[in-house]
Formats: sequence, structure tokens, C-alpha cells
Amino acid sequence: MKTMTSMTRTFVLSLGAVAVLVSGCANMSDAQRSAAIGAGVGALAGAAIGDNRQATLAGAGVGALGGYIWSTQMAKKKAEMERATAGTGVDVMQTADNQLRLNIPSDISFDTNRFDIKPNLRPILDQFAQGLSSQPNTEIRIIGHTDSTGSDSINNPLSINRAASARDYLAARSVDGRRIQIDGRGSYEPIADNNTERGRAQNRRIEIFLAERSASRY
Repeated sequence: MKTMTSMTRTFVLSLGAVAVLVSGCANMSDAQRSAAIGAGVGALAGAAIGDNRQATLAGAGVGALGGYIWSTQMAKKKAEMERATAGTGVDVMQTADNQLRLNIPSDISFDTNRFDIKPNLRPILDQFAQGLSSQPNTEIRIIGHTDSTGSDSINNPLSINRAASARDYLAARSVDGRRIQIDGRGSYEPIADNNTERGRAQNRRIEIFLAERSASRY
């Protein structure tokens, strides 16, 4: 049985590691910082559970995931979406916290001041919808964005309507709409220069996130 001194020493050392980890996060993105801090907190929890290297490493692994797992199904979905979007300009990636993200620009998704889905977006959403009804542990978020043309009173509801259009399309293809969260960011999160037509086209987009939690959380 571990002595109190041994447990205290492990806890203090782990706490110090978390402090060092947090201090080194200044140059990280928000997602990377969250994952790194999650790893540190997880390691601390692992140390509290068991005074051994395996427990600490296990805790770090859980913390780094931020509650999401990158399963075989998620890897398969990423590969499917990469094939479905090849050559379209759609960016498919695994985020630092194990979400699958699709960044879909306006030449695929929406025209200026419109939120009706373009024909080119339909096969991408069709592919995305496939198999999700049999994956109850997955969560879906759709974020709409606009360029800087127009006022907030136009852009803010427009960005939400774009996300809602994608949600409704997926719901019509047997994806439970209650699993889909939507949000609109208006023109506040540009990824390109709004002073050029090309930049505005990149900013006029939707982002779709797919995330899976472990079955034990349900």
C-alpha cells in the first residue's frame, strides 16, 4: 500500500508538470492549447488515481482527447470525405481535439447573400450523412460564416441560415436533427483577406464538425 508521503510527492510533481505545460502554451492555437492543458490535467488525475507511470500516462491520454475519441469509424469517415471532396477545394482535417472538420468555401456552398445550398454541395453532404444514423455517439456542429460585405444585421442571420440549410439537408437524409448544433459567426472569423474577391469567397463558407465520444459517456 502506498504511503501518504509517496502519494503527496507524486501529486506535487504532477502539479509542477502541469504548471510548466501551461506556461509553454503561449504560442499554441486555442485548440492545441486546450488539448495540451487537457493532457496535463489528465496526467494529474492519473497520478492521483495511482502512483505509477502507467496510471499517469493513461490519465494524460484521456485528458488530451478533451472528451472526444478518434476511432476507426472517425478515421474511415475522414478518408471517405477526402475522397468525396478531392479537387473541390474543401479542406478535410482532424483537429487537435479529435474532431473531423470540413471547411467548405462558397464556390461549393453558397452565393453572396444567399443561403440556399448549391448543387455542388449536395453530394458532399450526401456522403457526410452516410452511416451517421448507425453512429449514435457522434455529435455534429455546423458553423456558418459570411464575408464582410454588408452589415451585421444582414450577415449575422445569414450565417445562421447557412448553417440551418445544411442541417435541414442532413436531416432530410436520415440524420437526427437533434444531434446537429448550428451557429453563425457572421463576418467575425475571416480566414482570408476581405479586400479581394478571392478572399471574400473563402470567408463565405460553412464549417462542419463531427466528433465522437466514448460509449461510456452515454
